[in-house]
Amino acid sequence: MTDRDRTREGRSKLYGRRVGPKLRPAQTARVEAARDRLDLTACPELLAAPRGLFARDCRAVWLEIGFGGAEHLIWQARHNPDVGLIGCEAFLNGIAKALTAIERERLTNVRLHHGDARDVVDRLGDQCLERIFLLYPDPWPKRRHWKRRFVNAENLRHLHRVLRPGGELRIASDIADYVAWTLIEIDRHGGFEWCAASAQDWRRRPADWPPTRYEQKAVAAGRRPAYLSFRRLPDPA
Repeated sequence: MTDRDRTREGRSKLYGRRVGPKLRPAQTARVEAARDRLDLTACPELLAAPRGLFARDCRAVWLEIGFGGAEHLIWQARHNPDVGLIGCEAFLNGIAKALTAIERERLTNVRLHHGDARDVVDRLGDQCLERIFLLYPDPWPKRRHWKRRFVNAENLRHLHRVLRPGGELRIASDIADYVAWTLIEIDRHGGFEWCAASAQDWRRRPADWPPTRYEQKAVAAGRRPAYLSFRRLPDPA
């Protein structure tokens, strides 16, 4: 057993439920047909140099951690055909929705992983990603569960390793406490620079940052999302 395997075994649970309403027959068929392609940890040599995951040449590889209903993932893939998108999701229903959209739009620049995104990040090569998305992660509001929040020192260390200098980490949340937590943890890490020059830079969603159904529900409930962008700083000389 490797040191990384030992680390994974001792990790805190970051995700809630993994299965929701029963899949429709067509969704079940798509998931079953793609079963062998939904575990990216089975191709560690490709994750080490992830451009090789995609059939066509791509100028960059982006990662979305916990893509939910896949609205953002599919939008980015559609609008950036020269970028390879890796989407990780533990919720089976989200995987099914993504597969449906990929088939409908005939997208060739998306690869999916059904499971813990940390298992993929562990196997990615150093500085191989241009952008990482973490949109509306579970806030784990109870204090005893804070250790389960994705934004923490260990995960930031791994994201910093796989993101190239100048690359972007985007994090969104509609929970004010989680936004504050994120800014504190990012500042403690020291390897990222917050890109906001004014309050409007994080209160207003950028044009290339499409809304998700979760965001729309949050706004309807009176919660105001924050759109946080951080730039990965160069390593010290």
